[in-house]
Amino acid sequence: MSLLHLLTLSPFVLAAALPLLGKAAPRLHKGWFAAVLSAVLFAALLGYSADIRAGSPIIESFAWIPSLGISFTVYLDGLSLLFALLITGMGALVALYSVAYMNSSEESLNRFYVLLLIFMGAMLGLVLSDNLLTLYGFWELTSIASFLLIGYNHRNQRSRYGALKSLLITMTGGLGLLSGFILLYVMSGTYRIRELFEAGAPLISHPLFLPAMILILLGAFTKSAQYPFHIWLPDAMEAPTPVSAYLHSATMVKAGLYLVARLTPVFAGAPEWFWIVSLGGLVTLLYGSLGAVKQTDLKGILAYSTISQLGLMMSLLGIASLAGIFDGEERLLYAAAGTAALFHLLNHAAFKGTLFMAAGIVDHETGTRDIRKLGGLARIMPLTFTVSLFGALSMAGLPPFGGFISKEMFLESMIETMHAGVFRLQTWAVLFPVIAWIASVFTFVYSALFVVRTFFGPLKEELRSRNIHEAPPLMTIPPLLLSALALALGLFPGLAAYSLIRPAAEAMMPIIPASGERLPAELKLWHGFTPALWMTVGIVAAGSVLTLTARRWVKGYDLLPRGLSINRFYDASLRFFERITVRVTSLYMNGSSRSYVKYILGFMLLVLGFILFRSTDVTFQVRAYAVIRPYEWMILLGLAAAALAVPFAKSRTVAIILTGTIGYLMTLMFVFLRAPDLALTQMVVESISVTLFLLCFYHLPKLRTERRAVRFRLPNFLVSVAVGALMTLIALAVLDTNPFDPVSDYYVRESYESAGGKNIVNVILVDFRGFDTMLEIMVLGVASLGIYNMIKLRRKATDVGSRHVEHEGEEARKEASVLREAQYGYDGPVEDLDASKPGAGLPGDDQADSLPDLDGSSPAEHSDRREQPEEDQGPADSRAKGGERDA
Repeated sequence: MSLLHLLTLSPFVLAAALPLLGKAAPRLHKGWFAAVLSAVLFAALLGYSADIRAGSPIIESFAWIPSLGISFTVYLDGLSLLFALLITGMGALVALYSVAYMNSSEESLNRFYVLLLIFMGAMLGLVLSDNLLTLYGFWELTSIASFLLIGYNHRNQRSRYGALKSLLITMTGGLGLLSGFILLYVMSGTYRIRELFEAGAPLISHPLFLPAMILILLGAFTKSAQYPFHIWLPDAMEAPTPVSAYLHSATMVKAGLYLVARLTPVFAGAPEWFWIVSLGGLVTLLYGSLGAVKQTDLKGILAYSTISQLGLMMSLLGIASLAGIFDGEERLLYAAAGTAALFHLLNHAAFKGTLFMAAGIVDHETGTRDIRKLGGLARIMPLTFTVSLFGALSMAGLPPFGGFISKEMFLESMIETMHAGVFRLQTWAVLFPVIAWIASVFTFVYSALFVVRTFFGPLKEELRSRNIHEAPPLMTIPPLLLSALALALGLFPGLAAYSLIRPAAEAMMPIIPASGERLPAELKLWHGFTPALWMTVGIVAAGSVLTLTARRWVKGYDLLPRGLSINRFYDASLRFFERITVRVTSLYMNGSSRSYVKYILGFMLLVLGFILFRSTDVTFQVRAYAVIRPYEWMILLGLAAAALAVPFAKSRTVAIILTGTIGYLMTLMFVFLRAPDLALTQMVVESISVTLFLLCFYHLPKLRTERRAVRFRLPNFLVSVAVGALMTLIALAVLDTNPFDPVSDYYVRESYESAGGKNIVNVILVDFRGFDTMLEIMVLGVASLGIYNMIKLRRKATDVGSRHVEHEGEEARKEASVLREAQYGYDGPVEDLDASKPGAGLPGDDQADSLPDLDGSSPAEHSDRREQPEEDQGPADSRAKGGERDA
């Protein structure tokens, strides 16, 4: 295993060791461990930059599942290095920020930092993997870790709701992504990304090319919150501010962008790829910018601005794919859109991390993030105001910040699209600069509102009684460094252009260095009087007017129909599928163990009977079977008699003894069949089982003693006879049919040579099927824990299908009612809830989004975990008690 592998896996190692380190140094805040590791990883990865800049990528491979061609191969080139540096650099600053932000006396810091480190390791593994399946494994791990981080304040109903929404949407996209990867393997015969690049043009003519593309883009769009899959991101703002700053500025939402950039060489040149990526990005850009203006929560503004900025970068990646169908100067012209996307990726991490941390500082000091309750903080918190101003100016795309340069490149790319002359762009390309300009105007507006309404104007009356001051240094230093980076990227863009951006862009579009060309990497503030500059002048002018008159025209959002909301569609879908599943489940989950056994056996009858009926090489010849001796007949009759007597036993002790009798008679049969090892194993297992049954059944209700008529049930009779007949036929077929070489020959040959054991049964259990044995032990362990918990709870028997249950009438019903109340928050099945009543349905019904939505949902006034540390807040408080259920 190489150093690069160790760097990738080191966050997981620290996550496992963190609880022990916390006990070894109880007074040291656990965030320091995460901050130091992140800084070390950042420095170590930065050490590879010279080789990457020289065009020498680093590849290291570790065999994982060689038989399936799956290896843990890490590949460090310009693109993966850029993302890895963002992950570790932002990770160090976020961990440093959280040292002051997270209260060690009130928070579960072990859980927080373990999850944060797991997320960091998953992101590193994702961007460094060269194998599609290992990339997918890390991809899903990021979804799980983000789900747990978003739901960190698990007592808050909206945190649980936002975590569940993010998990469902991103996991759905993840399943599509896996399907797309499998289709790529079917087309190319490899899971290696580098080998996919080498497959080249033949893939585009394959009939599976388009389905694979759509499925992969589904995964990328859900992860990077592209419209209409964006709805999970605003609800994810319920996470603590350090989590929001990390997930939504440099890591999780960038995973989809990374995937699109990484697979651009595979799909570039396909018109479907261009239109889906570029147009989807532009729609997301416009929607996010329009939605951000309406928000009144600081993190709400940043949530929708993140959606907007992600759409901007996605649209640039779509335009960059045009480089795959041109050559010469035209190729470099459209490849510049990819350079703009990667440079804006770096700018976005700088200004969005700054603004998230500033929003956390404001909330930390004032107790609110509602801009309607804020104002006049510039005089009290000048440092926070300065970093917020720098971040907002860069986000708005104004000089001399890096955001201005990447925004100018974005506008130029939109204009150049009109001259492409392919994919019917002669007609539709005019929409690209128009949408870009409108979205940029509203980007200016929400950036200005973030600063103006928070820091300017008079100090609100409710804030004058609070002791507001600057945050502690550890909370101020990270956003200060990020805001300085936002300024440095504008004043000195060449520092990143040649060392990070150009190697990353050439790795994203390997056709350019392969043809002997180099991407131009000259980034500068002044480009002359270009069309993009005049568009910027118009953006500033229109944006200034809209900002000054915002209180008047923003009321127009209230005219939008509230019912046409994607959030409401999501909630309604959950309610619909929950009702359907409850009703379907109630058809067979009736509480009767006898019914469950009947269903299982009926399904087995259908499957095995169909296989036996369709098999053409199955015979039932009995002439070659061994002769059954008289004493064996006696044992078989004894087995049948004991089995028939079990259902008629009048006490549990007798039933257990009869069951044990069956096992001991089988032991005797093994002895006569000259299988002493099986006989010994059967005897030990039977003895232990009988003993455990006697101990466990001691705590169960007594069997009924009254007599009652037993009704004849034809379905049960038919199932019983059919199962017996089918198993008899299968046994006869197995004895007479042998289309393959017996596997026993292999075990006889290899047991001693490969495993060093003479007892074939033991060798199979311990060596050849060691994982099966381990999992069986785990199943027994889980079952034992369940039995122990049931005994501790001392529940009454409530199996209505058993004739031996001692029902307690009203007492049992009350106990079941209390149990449902404790588990679900209401007494009764889901279908009994009336969706029209307050509290009915899923969390979020009466307000589809935890943050205001563009399509009509009303704004939610809420604060971070410090404002509502223990209980559910907001609209959830007004729910009826019966309606509060865990999302």
